[in-house]
Amino acid sequence: MSGVTRSMVPLDVPLDKRETFREHLDKMTGGSGRLMLFAGDQKVEHLNDDFHGEGISPDDGDPEHLFQIASRARIGAFATQFGLIARYADEYRNVPYVVKLNSKTNLVKTIQSEPLSRQWLAVDEVANLRDENDLNILGVGYTVYLGSEHEAVMLTEAAQIVHRAHRLGMCAILWVYPRGRAVTNEKNTHLVAGAAGVGACLGADFIKLNCPGESEAIENFREVARAAGKAGTLCSGGSHKDEKKFLERLHQQLAAGARGSATGRNIHQKPLEQAIRFCDAIYAVTVDGASVSRAMELFRGDPGA
Repeated sequence: MSGVTRSMVPLDVPLDKRETFREHLDKMTGGSGRLMLFAGDQKVEHLNDDFHGEGISPDDGDPEHLFQIASRARIGAFATQFGLIARYADEYRNVPYVVKLNSKTNLVKTIQSEPLSRQWLAVDEVANLRDENDLNILGVGYTVYLGSEHEAVMLTEAAQIVHRAHRLGMCAILWVYPRGRAVTNEKNTHLVAGAAGVGACLGADFIKLNCPGESEAIENFREVARAAGKAGTLCSGGSHKDEKKFLERLHQQLAAGARGSATGRNIHQKPLEQAIRFCDAIYAVTVDGASVSRAMELFRGDPGA
């Protein structure tokens, strides 16, 4: 049975697009209402730091590694930039895609300039790529840096992107990160909850957040989930973690009200077969509601898993 209820379809989705929207959301969440997002937008955000170096599989140096994982693993959607999808999706048509519409590098530091990440392409251009090539593009994504002197620009673009995506029957995911000289602690629970509330006000279907740090009690995440309302919160996977600890923390976040996960480096820095198994483990916890022990069996490839 579909987990997509009437209340999950925003009113700015036209009547003739509501069934399409439900189908897209249902595909992304496996009918559970919870999203396992495989995040592959770091080739811009972190340049080559995440794809080459000690502890990173040589497989990860080639962008196709991302598509190989996404095509063979259980995921809700694979989020990456338009250009990579245009270049690789012809050979990976089974992948459910989310097109990231803005990105910036990490070269310009906050001390030099307040963060600003502008829209690269219009939502309609994404729809054209989808329709002309019969691709499985289910939604779009965009990052907002709250606290930046340029937040007004990004808030305006985000609102317009969400609305236009809904008009076309697509889902909209917002990355909402407090960042800038005005922000002293990006992972403060109360501030992250504020970011979740902003994402809800912008009309996002899901909001990707840098969830409260280890020093914050996981129970405090309930404030974040409440602030998001009907929008789903996705916890960012962050830098490399021990697989069991990663899954345990994810399990706690979901129990505290998160509606999904967004993981990049912890997946794609692994060799292909290992990355696929870890995707399957994350999906099992996020979407199937599996236990950590069951997920670890999947990751290890234990017989009968």
